[in-house]
Amino acid sequence: MTHRHAQRLSRRTTLGLLFAAAAGVMAAGMPATAQAQAKGEVQVQVRIGYQKYGTLTLLKGRGTLEKRLAEQGVGVKWTEFPAGPVLLEGLNVGSIDFGTVGEAPPIFAQAAGANLVYVGNEPASPASEAIVVPKGSGLRTLADLKGKKIALNKGSNVHYLLLKALEKAGVAYADIQPVFLPPADARAAFERGSVDAWAIWDPFLAAAEKQLGARVLADGKGLVANYQFYLASRTYAEKHPEILRIVLDEVAKVDDWGRNNPDEVATILSAQTGLGKDVVALAAARYAYGVKPVSVDVIASQQRVADAFSSLKLIPKPIVVKDALLPARQLATSAK
Repeated sequence: MTHRHAQRLSRRTTLGLLFAAAAGVMAAGMPATAQAQAKGEVQVQVRIGYQKYGTLTLLKGRGTLEKRLAEQGVGVKWTEFPAGPVLLEGLNVGSIDFGTVGEAPPIFAQAAGANLVYVGNEPASPASEAIVVPKGSGLRTLADLKGKKIALNKGSNVHYLLLKALEKAGVAYADIQPVFLPPADARAAFERGSVDAWAIWDPFLAAAEKQLGARVLADGKGLVANYQFYLASRTYAEKHPEILRIVLDEVAKVDDWGRNNPDEVATILSAQTGLGKDVVALAAARYAYGVKPVSVDVIASQQRVADAFSSLKLIPKPIVVKDALLPARQLATSAK
């Protein structure tokens, strides 16, 4: 290892520990990417799933990850998904290696047997999701949702928000009519009045507020944490931890940049999502920056999400969230 390389690794200690704590261990000896280059093999690739929000959208827009990974002989392929559940389906079937979703999708995916691992999370961002009603709606409180049709994406972060909102209002889940629709179809249903309310996340939430005059009945504050999680397929995490460590390092850099450059963030997000700058600026103002290791407290929070879905029979079986972390015995070798 060169002195320059050693200095660079030293500067990355925190992010190195982030991935070591969350996702595993670097293979002994030469990294897999370097081995591939030495053998003249086909370029290694990381396939990233993203949605119309958050740090990965910024990372894609800035192009810094491609430049850094190109130095390692690694390509980057980006695939956009409309919501977390379908993104994790892609992860499970092997069409992507890494992506970001909200609280609920990993629960549904793990319960369905997906072989995924948590590798990091952004801080809680409860204001980034809400239950909204049309501007002329007579619904004023969460209790008013009883008997109403509520559009939402099944298994997404807002599914848990809806559970907690109804619980707070003393309304049984069985006493509302969930209408499971992806964001674009849900918005259409909301606009034509075929549903009474819509549980949705940013930037679709911000678009509903800015473009439709939608009124927030309740957001996640005081109800849910709304963490954004970074996940990888277990196979990819075990085979290419050094690539994921670089991805997380670049995520951290974009988080730092985004926190301090809100106007430029809005410009990039507008270009990447096709939404107006006023819409994405509102969404970005509610976003929480700062990728972290998946802590014991965060896993405990996820377990509560899992238990809530399990108690209502919304997932096929109870799960243990910590099973979606790599074993401690694999972490130990990374410290050698």
